[in-house]
Amino acid sequence: MSRIVVASRPWLAQYGAQQPADIQPGFSSVPAAFAALVKQSPDEVIARYFDAALTRGELDAASSALACHLQQQGFAAGDRLALFMQNNPAFLMGLLAAWKLGGVVVPVNPMNKSAELGHILRDSGARAMLCLDTLYAEIVLPALESEAIDLPIRITFSAFDGQDSNDIRVLGAGPRLPTAAGAVDLQQILARAAGSSEGPAGAPADAELPQISLQLDDVALLTYTSGTTGKPKGAMNTHGNILFNACVFRDWARLESQDGNLCIAPLFHITGMVAHAALTLVAGCPLLLTHRFHPEVILETIRAHRPVFTIGAITAFISLMNTGHIRPGDFDSFRGLYSGGAPIPPATADAFEALTGHYIRNAYGMTETCSVTLMVPQDARAPVDEASGALSIGVPVFNTQVRVLREDGTQAEPGEIGELAKQGPQVMRGYWNRPEDTARIMHEGFMLSGDVGFMDADGWFFLVDRKKDMINAGGYKVWPREVEDALYAHPAVREVAVVGVADTYRGETVKAVVSLKPGAELTESELIAWSKARMASYKYPRIVEFLDDLPKTNTGKILRRNLR
Repeated sequence: MSRIVVASRPWLAQYGAQQPADIQPGFSSVPAAFAALVKQSPDEVIARYFDAALTRGELDAASSALACHLQQQGFAAGDRLALFMQNNPAFLMGLLAAWKLGGVVVPVNPMNKSAELGHILRDSGARAMLCLDTLYAEIVLPALESEAIDLPIRITFSAFDGQDSNDIRVLGAGPRLPTAAGAVDLQQILARAAGSSEGPAGAPADAELPQISLQLDDVALLTYTSGTTGKPKGAMNTHGNILFNACVFRDWARLESQDGNLCIAPLFHITGMVAHAALTLVAGCPLLLTHRFHPEVILETIRAHRPVFTIGAITAFISLMNTGHIRPGDFDSFRGLYSGGAPIPPATADAFEALTGHYIRNAYGMTETCSVTLMVPQDARAPVDEASGALSIGVPVFNTQVRVLREDGTQAEPGEIGELAKQGPQVMRGYWNRPEDTARIMHEGFMLSGDVGFMDADGWFFLVDRKKDMINAGGYKVWPREVEDALYAHPAVREVAVVGVADTYRGETVKAVVSLKPGAELTESELIAWSKARMASYKYPRIVEFLDDLPKTNTGKILRRNLR
């Protein structure tokens, strides 16, 4: 498989708005790449879960055993398997099992409630589910009853499975739940396979599984959007989409098979799916799993296993800083620290580097583009736009073109603000059963993002905000992110979100919702006065509200819509 060396800033000035050099993944799917890893070194560790390790051969055998069970229950090519869990080894097993049968995976946010889950199960037509036992009891059974959904194949597992540390900070005090009615326990499926004399590690022989030849354009995932503009839609991410962007992360961050991949982003989310799960299955980088994000547990995992790469929401890095327990050298094993989901405020990037000695780089993408389309190169530091104070979100990754479009669809000039549009191997096939919505976001072969930004003369891209989040204050456009970036520079501010609220005089006015650093004191009038001295009169917040914590998605992205 080809490997590209990313050049530094002089090269960026040469290529300007053009795409970087291309890569060729060399396989047709993630399972094909993983099969090559198993054949090459079956005893290499592919995942660590607290005090336990899972080898490539063991993961291959477990996923084959699960696939055989699914097949025996009637699951076939094209059927959908929902994965409803935290960051557990079972997620990798479920991915591979479904794909070995030619099935489609539907990753589900473990924060979803019954009605939200019901919509996804009904819309996707999921036939099977692999689920954390606590979620099955609390969310799945009520959803199936209240939403009258038929889900014939149900498999549960416990977060306590496959480890002995029983860390109550993330796993709770237990005990392990008994298998609920209507479900089969994953451990029983694996135990039955281990009792067989057939196949590697006691798993059913591969001959029992169909010989599926996955193609690049075959749908691999139905990844549901966050639903900010209505009911969540299922993005049809193909095997080609996932494989390509897994290779992008591998080659952009220059990862080798022994390099640890610290799982901070949730696996159900497209970033965690590609940059953690798929990257590990393609490159062999051991995946470090901790069930869910807990800053102290993450720091202990870093010290124990010395990972080389991670990606997470900037709120996760803020949480790590706020522990007050980062030691000198904790992050020295890392070669690639990336943040996705929301752009990094420059003040936060500076604070993290001052504390750890390591620089966080932006990575920008969407569910519809199977994670990244833009990243800051490994050898470069992102520039800061002088006018807005925004940190660049990067340059187009391999094989990818990004344009900035005006309202009339024509291409904007460098420095001119417009909507970002993307084209590349990572762009989804479309929305599941929604051809009109798919057509609406396409323009001359490019996918419209709904994000507003600009490109500078050197080819660096900057994100201004979501189109729908713009505040119209007395006829002036106010982009919340610009105000947020400025407020992050205040020494007392931990997190901030800016929203527009109704105003009888100006139509809308700017409101900041703020959480403070531990021990910090700040009043509304003090922050407004501080802001007024640093921002144009139409931009600075006229209203400030303080909260202990801001509402966030499970990926750590602050929920502006909840604050409105």
